[in-house]
Amino acid sequence: MAQAEKIDLMRIPPQSLEAEQALLGAILTNNRAMEKVVEFLKPEHFANAIHGKIFAACQTLLERGRLADPITLKDYFASEGSLNEIGGQDYIFNLAKASTTTINAGDYGQQIFDRYMRRQLIALGTDVVNDAFDITLENPSQKQIENAEAKLYELANEGELEGGPKVFSLAMKAAVESAERAMKNPNGISGVPTGLLDMDSLMGGLHDSDLIILAGRPAMGKTALATCIAFNVARRFQEENKANSTKKGVAFFSLEMSAEQLAARILSTYTHVGGQAMRTGKLTGEQFDTIASALSMLNTLPLYVDDTPGITVNTIKNRARRLKRDKEKGLGLIVIDYLQLIQESGRSENRVQALSEMTRGLKIMAKELQVPVLVLSQLSRLVEQRDNKRPQLSDLRESGSIEQDADIVMFVYREAYYLEQEQPIQRPKETQDAFQKRILEWEQKKIDLAKRAEAIISKQRHGPTGTVHLFFDGQFTEFGNLERQEK
Repeated sequence: MAQAEKIDLMRIPPQSLEAEQALLGAILTNNRAMEKVVEFLKPEHFANAIHGKIFAACQTLLERGRLADPITLKDYFASEGSLNEIGGQDYIFNLAKASTTTINAGDYGQQIFDRYMRRQLIALGTDVVNDAFDITLENPSQKQIENAEAKLYELANEGELEGGPKVFSLAMKAAVESAERAMKNPNGISGVPTGLLDMDSLMGGLHDSDLIILAGRPAMGKTALATCIAFNVARRFQEENKANSTKKGVAFFSLEMSAEQLAARILSTYTHVGGQAMRTGKLTGEQFDTIASALSMLNTLPLYVDDTPGITVNTIKNRARRLKRDKEKGLGLIVIDYLQLIQESGRSENRVQALSEMTRGLKIMAKELQVPVLVLSQLSRLVEQRDNKRPQLSDLRESGSIEQDADIVMFVYREAYYLEQEQPIQRPKETQDAFQKRILEWEQKKIDLAKRAEAIISKQRHGPTGTVHLFFDGQFTEFGNLERQEK
């Protein structure tokens, strides 16, 4: 056997039994030492299982309002019948005798946690190596990479995002802080503003951990509205990032359009230079100067476009995690265009079940990453068969659990699109004057509705439903605030 292999076999997983003993001794002699470590240290972080049981017993006694010292600890284990398992009363008293000052308790706790994380990394690395050797059709390399990234992300966040029930007072504090943000905001919202005032007023902005479904039939402007929201949010983050050390950005997963096409849309909306003019190169000198002057702002926009086709929910989640952990980029909103183009990750019995698994995965992602997730979705053709073309929840295509998992379901609807297809035809025995009158009324209605759109909020878990009226300009694929007539 080679010397290197012998050394590997002799390796002991990282641990510091001295630090564990010193911390327990400090707690037993002065219970206030527990305050320095209780927020991040758990019994399972101790390398010695006996030390972990003693730490857990100290926590239990203190939570009951009792003193945690060698005598109470001895009685606690004796009543459980496990005193001999932890080395008897002599071991407990020896821990207290060997205690050091409580000032170092926090450092000892950090050292114990560090060794625990290293042991977890070793276990994860071993699993990755073993999985890589397991070459099967059901376990492709890309899937192994995604699983490894997910486990590594969970491990990296373990010290910050421990699971389990939260104390109600902490949840209440977060709710009060949210209300305070809304009170301080001039528009009275607590979430991320979309830039569309009436929408923000009804929804209170986009809230962390919410799954928002934006659905509509083709040509209604789903992508245009989602792009508008992503752009407005990214501009807000751009300003906030200048003053905040914690950066935020928008991740736009465009499964239908290329990144170049999406950028061209944003450029057209922002500069009011028509997309057709940019595609054909028929730009005036003034238009070209407008585009050039816009680049300085757009180039620094924290908007990150991923146009990889056919990716899975897990891939989206892993890439979003990387952005979240990138201190120079950050993550504050995820947009996905669109749900039906996401690749199935497993072998589902049918398409409805597959989409149900996707929406559950997206909701879990929103909660895990603590950001709003805006997902576009197609509607079924049943809409076209009704006289009233306004969409409703039952129109969600292959709905499955889309409605159930979503916190908000919003439809985009443009009446002008359907009105264009309903040009009046002269009725039997109808006079020419009456027919011309109907034509004029139809044309006038087209003019009135040409630049109007509706965002119909049919479900909102935490608020009211209703319809938001928006401005829409098809030439620049632009959505905006519709000025009220009384203004």
